[in-house]
Amino acid sequence: AESNHLDPVEELSKPHVCLLGALLDGRLVGCGAVKLLDTDYAEIKRIYVSNAARGQGFAQKLLTALERHAGDAGYSLVKLETGIHQTEALRLFESNGYVRTTRYGQYPEDPLSVFMEKRLSPEDRAV
Repeated sequence: AESNHLDPVEELSKPHVCLLGALLDGRLVGCGAVKLLDTDYAEIKRIYVSNAARGQGFAQKLLTALERHAGDAGYSLVKLETGIHQTEALRLFESNGYVRTTRYGQYPEDPLSVFMEKRLSPEDRAV
C-alpha cells in the first residue's frame, strides 16, 4: 500500500488536471490524466487501459493527447512515476522518449518506483 501513489478522485477533479477517457463502442476502456503543476513540469498520472481493449493503441493515444495538453499549456517537460513491475507501461513510455530520472516532487524513496521524464518538442504540441 505504501508504494501505491494514486491520486484520489478529488485531486483528479481539480481545474489544473486534465482527465481523459478512451471509449470503444460507447464504453469507457481507458483513462489518463496530466496535472499542470506550479512547477517547471507537468505530471502524467495513471494511464490505464482495460484488459479487453489492450493492444489497440488506446494507451498511445491517451499519452499523446496528455502530452499535447501539457505542451499547449506551456510546459516543455513532463514527468511521471510508475512501478518496476509495470512492464507494458515502461515499454510505452520508453518508446515515446521518456528517460529514467531521479525521484521528484512529493514521492518518497521507493524501490518499487521508476521515475521518468520527457522534454516535449514542438511536434508534441497541437498544430
